[in-house]
Amino acid sequence: MADSTTPHQVAIVGCGIIGRTHADTVSARPDATVTALVDVDPAAAKALAARLTEAGHPEPKVYGDLDAAVAGSDVSLVAVCVPSGTHAVIAEQALEHKLHVVIEKPLDVDVAKGRRLAAAATRAASHGVVCSVISQHRFDPGSAIVAEAIRAGRFGTLTSAVASVAWWRSDEYYASAGWRGTWAQDGGGALMNQGVHTLDLLLWFMGRPVTIQAQAIRAAHHAIEVEDTLVATFTFENGAVATLHATTAAYPGGRTRISVHGTEGGAEVEDDVLRRFNADGNKEDLPVDEQSSKEAGSQQLSTNGHSRQYADILDAVSNGSQPGISVQDGIEALAAVRAVYIASTLQRPVKFEDVLEGKYDDVDVSRGVGLPPV
Repeated sequence: MADSTTPHQVAIVGCGIIGRTHADTVSARPDATVTALVDVDPAAAKALAARLTEAGHPEPKVYGDLDAAVAGSDVSLVAVCVPSGTHAVIAEQALEHKLHVVIEKPLDVDVAKGRRLAAAATRAASHGVVCSVISQHRFDPGSAIVAEAIRAGRFGTLTSAVASVAWWRSDEYYASAGWRGTWAQDGGGALMNQGVHTLDLLLWFMGRPVTIQAQAIRAAHHAIEVEDTLVATFTFENGAVATLHATTAAYPGGRTRISVHGTEGGAEVEDDVLRRFNADGNKEDLPVDEQSSKEAGSQQLSTNGHSRQYADILDAVSNGSQPGISVQDGIEALAAVRAVYIASTLQRPVKFEDVLEGKYDDVDVSRGVGLPPV
């Protein structure tokens, strides 16, 4: 394991789209380098290695599994970028080697596996090992402004929130990888895969949910197992309510929005940019951080949020502190997603705490996704 004076040596496990994002983010840092690439598909790993060397970075070694990478390369941190259903397994494997771990969101598709990972992360922390889950939009400047205003009470009493992810994914997208659109590896559809980051922001802004109701359907993509459209309602411990909408059936693709409302103000974040901000009883829009207003978001993966979160994680590694996003944060986001699917399956309200504690671990949520009601 690297000490605080040596560069962070990173193994990227999973060399697909999100693996490239992590590799680009790490390689752009002066204090980190990608030393190993791990993928069961050698062509994917070799393609990413070529991408890095063409950009002028040192050539990483390529391996078929993590154990081989740890044995054959200097590695201090593992970035878990494999399909969602194998996140926890790979992360635990890395922790057994006493390596720091960054897990791409979601934490996993199984809350029970998430709880086991949390226990492993707690044990590893006693040895100074850091484990964090990507929640990059918590590091967006606009979102941080909203969260700070909420914590300071500048919106008064929070009353409600509305979150929407209106995207389009083609049938070809789902067919391009065998794990996409499956319960076993994707863990869900429009919410688990595309909407999970927006749900994470909703939890960050509004706090812990109490009850959740939902309806999930396949509105356009009938060849997949999971939902392509859902709506859900949340009640929170602070008494506020919220609606959540996520779809990959909104041709040609719309925007991501989350708005928060209170008795003294509110805000709206659209495509990662803070578009409206009122606080302290002011009726007019207030000026916001100039950087946040310039950083236009898009449906294309951006490394900006990942870069900010990696800075937080690597600072924690170097300083022997805890990162801003913990495994517990990842479990709560996963439990909220799972609660939505369970509520749709059972067609009744579900208590978030019951899902978090494992009461519904055995529910087959695939039964809760169907065709639009007639």
